[in-house]
Amino acid sequence: MSTTILAIESSCDETAAAVVTDGRTIKSNVIYSQIDLHKLYGGVVPEIASRKHVEKINDVIQEALEQAETTLDDIDAIAVTYGPGLVGALLVGVSAAKSIAYAKNKPLVGVNHIEGHIAANYIEHEDLKPPFMCMVASGGHSHLVYVKSYTEFEIVGKTRDDAAGEAFDKIARAIDLGYPGGPKIDKLAKEGNPEAFNFPRAYMPDAPYDFSFSGLKSAVLNHLNSCEMKNIEINKADIAASFQQAVVDVLTDNTINAAKAYGCDKIALAGGVASNSSLKENMALKAEKNNLMFYHPSPIYCTDNAAMIGVAGYHDFITGERAGWDLNAVPNLKIGERAF
Repeated sequence: MSTTILAIESSCDETAAAVVTDGRTIKSNVIYSQIDLHKLYGGVVPEIASRKHVEKINDVIQEALEQAETTLDDIDAIAVTYGPGLVGALLVGVSAAKSIAYAKNKPLVGVNHIEGHIAANYIEHEDLKPPFMCMVASGGHSHLVYVKSYTEFEIVGKTRDDAAGEAFDKIARAIDLGYPGGPKIDKLAKEGNPEAFNFPRAYMPDAPYDFSFSGLKSAVLNHLNSCEMKNIEINKADIAASFQQAVVDVLTDNTINAAKAYGCDKIALAGGVASNSSLKENMALKAEKNNLMFYHPSPIYCTDNAAMIGVAGYHDFITGERAGWDLNAVPNLKIGERAF
């Protein structure tokens, strides 16, 4: 007997809903993006994001049901992101999910947003099963996660300062590319030389799988300031390519080293930065050299979406996890942590 999940995601600036069956089949995946709205401010404005979620959430859920050709009566459980993320944004999705679950007497499942990103890899890769090592890289997170099972996780490494996506956004702003920075740097870097500048790579002997991008960010900004003071022309493509290569080198090296240390024969990418073309290419090359299988989601499943929440929610649901009516938003929720 199949299990159908209605999933809701509203952790940042995407309002999303999806209908997922048995953790693999995506019957619908509707995303309303606010990127064009937040471009005006150079980044996400939490209050604006929350208000737009309130405006769009019901329409997005209805569209997901219609695309899946199903009704709430056919749904077996409601899964919703309750953290981490922007508290106001999270509350919109949690409130909607609780209302539907209560009105239709359906089980409610609270899903960790980061675990959802990891679960995105299961959508298109039927052969991927735990255990494996996953690099989660997004605007707010840079985590190396040992995926023990579909519902068990161990954080192997994490950022000590800026997340990878955050660093992309800051450097993109510094060279006037605008928001969001990741895709813009990825595109411009194709026109530049990744070896034009030897920007620093932070490797920490005391924590070999942790990340730090603040020094890299400072090095790029110092170089830009120096060029400006000396009236030296700035080659933005070379800056973008060299900066990107420095980030990619650290992400790939740490992932490969952690996988080997933990005896994994599979590695995966997840999160918004997982759609970066250079990261995927470098990770694929190094995985092949080290006899590792490499997986990554399609770009649509790298960004915040509800399909991945439905997949993660399915695995939580079949293991018996249920949230109560007191489910609340937890903006700093940790991987593997349960707050209900």
